[in-house]
Order: sequence, then C-alpha cells, then structure tokens
Amino acid sequence: MTWTLVFVLAAGAYAFKVTGLVILGGRTLPPVVDRCLALIPAAVITALVMKDTFSTGRDLVLDARAIGIAVAVVAAWRRVPLIAVIVLGAAATALVRLIS
Repeated sequence: MTWTLVFVLAAGAYAFKVTGLVILGGRTLPPVVDRCLALIPAAVITALVMKDTFSTGRDLVLDARAIGIAVAVVAAWRRVPLIAVIVLGAAATALVRLIS
C-alpha cells in the first residue's frame, strides 16, 4: 500500500462525511432512522470482536477465546461493571489456555 493510496482513501472518507453534513445540514432525521443509526457502532464492534474471536487468518477456530467471550457476555448480561467484565473474560481465557 502506498502513501498516495492512503491519502486518497482518507480524502474520500472525509468527502463522504462532509457530503453527509452538507446534504443533511440542520434537518432532523425520522425517529426510525435515528434509532437505527444509534445501533451501528455497537453492531460494528460486535462484528469485529466475533471475527477476531472465531477466526485465525482464513480458518474458523473454536479455542479459549470463545470461552472468554462467553464469560464476558454472561457477566455483561448480569450487569457486572465493565472493568470486571474485561477481567473475567481475560481470566477465563487464561485459565482455559492454562488447562489445555
């Protein structure tokens, strides 16, 4: 990847964002669209976490990371504080790697 390509892609991304601001301006979006847009960051982060958890390169894997995610999901569902969710997930992953 060349620096020229990086700058062209950055300029394109910036142009898309500016275009959205110019087109929408001060208009308000319908409530349905607003609710959907609010869910996009969580969906993207979830997709990235799942991809990194269940894949290595081009292969699907099921290893200790899956146990760590499962423990973290249960902890988050039980409304444990975020730092504890992270520590529990990491500890579960480390414990499974230690055992196996």
